[in-house]
Amino acid sequence: MTKLIIQIPCLNEADHLPETLAKLPRRIEGVDVIEYLVIDDGSSDDTARVARQWGVHHVVQHRRNRGLAAAFRTGVDAALAAGADVIVNTDADGQYEGEDIAALVQPVIKGEADIVIGDRGVHDNAHFGPFKRRLQKIGSRVVQSCAGTEVSDAVSGFRAISREAARRINITTEFSYTTDMLIQAGRKRMAITTVPVRTHRTERPSRLFKSIPGFIGQTGVTILRAYTTHNALRVFVGTGLLTAFVGMLPILRFLWFWMSGDGEGHIQSLVIGGALLMLGTITAVMGILADLIATNRKLLEMNLQKVREIEEKVARLGDPETTASGHADTPVIDIAKRQQG
Repeated sequence: MTKLIIQIPCLNEADHLPETLAKLPRRIEGVDVIEYLVIDDGSSDDTARVARQWGVHHVVQHRRNRGLAAAFRTGVDAALAAGADVIVNTDADGQYEGEDIAALVQPVIKGEADIVIGDRGVHDNAHFGPFKRRLQKIGSRVVQSCAGTEVSDAVSGFRAISREAARRINITTEFSYTTDMLIQAGRKRMAITTVPVRTHRTERPSRLFKSIPGFIGQTGVTILRAYTTHNALRVFVGTGLLTAFVGMLPILRFLWFWMSGDGEGHIQSLVIGGALLMLGTITAVMGILADLIATNRKLLEMNLQKVREIEEKVARLGDPETTASGHADTPVIDIAKRQQG
C-alpha cells in the first residue's frame, strides 16, 4: 500500500489555508492513501485550528517561529513517523496548482526518481518579472554546478520526495531547505528529475525574506555552506593550492633578482611569498582534516537513518487515534480524524 502525505509549512495562513486544502487531490493513480500534514510554524493566528476544522490528518505546531527550513524538517520527520512512502511539499499561499501533485509524484511512484522538483518555467512565467526571472536563472545555474544536477528551477518549493530520500536528507540550514537539499542529493547520487507545474499569482509579500538583496545574500550563504560541507576536500585543498601558487610568484621574483645580484632590495617579496605559501599549505591540511570529519559525518548519517527507521516502526506500533495536545519546543503531533469540509 502506497501512502502519500502532502505537507504544508504555514506561518499565519489561516485565511489562505482553506482554499489551498480544497484544491489538494483526494485520489491519485498509484496511491492508495492520501493524507495532509500542516506545520504551524509559530503562527499568531488560528492556522492550527483552521487546519483541524478542514480535516487535516496531522497538525504539527512549533511554540515559536523557527523558519521555513526548520518547518520543512519537522514536517518530513512527522510524515516519516506517520508512514509516508512519498512526501510532497507545497505552499499554503496558493502559488502552486494542487492538481499538479498527481504528475509530481509519478516519477517517485514508478521508481524513476528519488526527488522530483516542480519546474515553474521561470524563463517564461507570466507571474515573474524580468529581474526575478534573471535572478532565478542565475541561481539555478549556480546550484546545478554545485549539485551536479540539471534542475532548472532550483528554489522551487513544490517537490516530491521518496521515503528513502527523506531518510537520507538532513537539512542543516536555517534559511531555506531548497538549495541545501539539492546539493546534498547531488552529492549522495540521488536520482533527481523535474516536471512542469502551473503557478498562480500571490498577492501577499513573501514571508521568507524581506528584500531581494537579503534573499540573494541568504541563499548565497546557504549554497556556499552546503557545498563546502559536502565537498570540503575540494574547497580547502583547491583554495590552499591557489594560495600557494600565488605565494610562489613573489618568491620567484625574489630569486630572479637574487640571481641578478640585486636580492637585498627585494626581501619583502620573499617574506610575502613565504607567508602565502605557508597559508596555502595550512589551508590544504585543513581540507584533509575536513574530509576526515566528512567521512565521520557520513557514518553518523547512516546511524541517524537507522534511528529514523526504528522511530518509524515504533510510531506505527502506537495507537493511531492517540492525540497529543499542547505546545513544546519539540514539535507536537496532533493526529486527528479526517473530517469532510
